[in-house]
Amino acid sequence: MKKLSFVDKAKLWAQITIEFSENIESHDMNIFRRVISPSLSPNCEADDVWGAVKTLFSPWKWKDGKELADVKDWFRKRFGEAILFNSGRSALHAILKAFDIGVGDEVIVQAFTCVAVPNSVRWAGAKPVFADIDEMYNIDPESFENRITKKTKAVIVQHTFGRSANMKAILPIAKKHNLLVIEDFAHSMSLPMQGDAAFFSFGRDKVLSSVWGGAAIISTKHEARSTKLKQYQEKLPMPNAFWIFQQLLHPMMFTVILPTYNMGIGKLLLVLLQKLRLLSFPVYPEEKTGKQPSDFPARYPNALAALLLRQLHKLDRFTRQRREISKHYGEEDAYLRFPMQVSDPEAVRDRAKARGILLGNWYHNIVDPNGVDFAAIGYQPGSCPKAEEASQHIINLPTRVTSKQAFDILQLVRIYDT
Repeated sequence: MKKLSFVDKAKLWAQITIEFSENIESHDMNIFRRVISPSLSPNCEADDVWGAVKTLFSPWKWKDGKELADVKDWFRKRFGEAILFNSGRSALHAILKAFDIGVGDEVIVQAFTCVAVPNSVRWAGAKPVFADIDEMYNIDPESFENRITKKTKAVIVQHTFGRSANMKAILPIAKKHNLLVIEDFAHSMSLPMQGDAAFFSFGRDKVLSSVWGGAAIISTKHEARSTKLKQYQEKLPMPNAFWIFQQLLHPMMFTVILPTYNMGIGKLLLVLLQKLRLLSFPVYPEEKTGKQPSDFPARYPNALAALLLRQLHKLDRFTRQRREISKHYGEEDAYLRFPMQVSDPEAVRDRAKARGILLGNWYHNIVDPNGVDFAAIGYQPGSCPKAEEASQHIINLPTRVTSKQAFDILQLVRIYDT
């Protein structure tokens, strides 16, 4: 028998895990069904896994290659000239640097967000100032205007869950006070850019995923700043080979983690691989105290561009699905996650978990994830009462599911929301 090479063995292992995933998902027993979750790599499909395997064993293409140019070309046609980074937080940080926002400056951000947003402001040397949210979980225009001081240089407008913020109110306020408007498109890639700059995230649970990654775009009316953004990015380091390896391993490991999660095996495997640093955390532990990991900011490696390129071709299909499922839940927009307020979110999530459904919890900690040091990032408890109230009752329903699954999820929530 011919001895298999290391590459052949890896490809065989990948084939076995994919077939295992497909077979186990078709089993009649509920315990073997693929877990439904808006957070555990909901965009990953079989071709994404094969793409990761192929790229993993082409290390000469990890850092540079034609896929980077192809991704930039896609963005150029859809949104404009994009500069690519290894994360959304790196992209935001770079935008702030391009506009010379730093020490002594203030940037308004909304509460009810991820710690990565205020941290990027802090890493630039500026101070994040938190504004409250409106009924759509986006920044409240009145609260935004009330937070403006002589030190304010910009506002970051997060389109939470994929629903557009109230730009008709926000843009005039920003213009009146001569502030930059930076749009956060981490939750949407179907809204038009209206501000001075925008950034995207390609994290594992975003609209499209390459596990990590981000892009920054500056409006053509700020040509000099766009040039500065590009120059800043060119001076950044490329992520090291081990970091790239971690991200390529992610889609492959999830072919086993997802279908065995309900048995406890998948969850145990995920925790073990993260502890062994074979899989990365979506938020680094030190970020919870406002510290800047050495991995950020950095450039976007070609290996992840190869993963993203597959996903870019699926954007329209994903958007149609999310819009259709959001209609089942009661809204028209293409929600990344569908937000609902319930009386006892922990009880509802526990009941859903017993049925193999992991409901999301953005942003149950006001500034997520759990364990964020509010003092370290500059959030004053009590300063954003609407965000704090919303965080106590929020659950997120998945939108990358079938109509039947959406119906069952909605019925389950209604039954146990007592």
